[in-house]
Amino acid sequence: MAMGGGKKTEGVVAANINVTPMIDVMLVLLIIFMIVTPAITAGFQATIPRAKNPDSREENPGEVRLGIDRDGKFYLDITDPRTGKYTGPRYISDDDLTSQLTNLYASRTVDKILYLKADEGIEYSRVQQALEIARKAGVRVVGAIAEQERSAKKEH
Repeated sequence: MAMGGGKKTEGVVAANINVTPMIDVMLVLLIIFMIVTPAITAGFQATIPRAKNPDSREENPGEVRLGIDRDGKFYLDITDPRTGKYTGPRYISDDDLTSQLTNLYASRTVDKILYLKADEGIEYSRVQQALEIARKAGVRVVGAIAEQERSAKKEH
């Protein structure tokens, strides 16, 4: 009692691709990228101190901004004045900060201004250290970046 209704294909190898392992790998990679991408793009995290009456001003090309996050790490934030391309805040080690700032300010003739953006929860000694490094690198003016304190509206 043999059941069959088609051709017999003994000894013939079917050339089908097994895509299940490839799909498994792709799903694992997708999950890894979903987890890692926000950590990479997060970068500089700082709660900026609030001030009563800061001047509202947009960032201009060519400005150099030094950020200090809540862990005390330095981030250099530069907009290239020639290309206008914004690099975004990039982590920089304590050792490299002096040389990077010296290179940036050595070629400047007009403005030697550094804008400092630091987390309000860090120790002031870390801010002092950043200011000392900046002064040695040739910075003449340091501007602090703060957010405007919002006042509650009084209702009558």
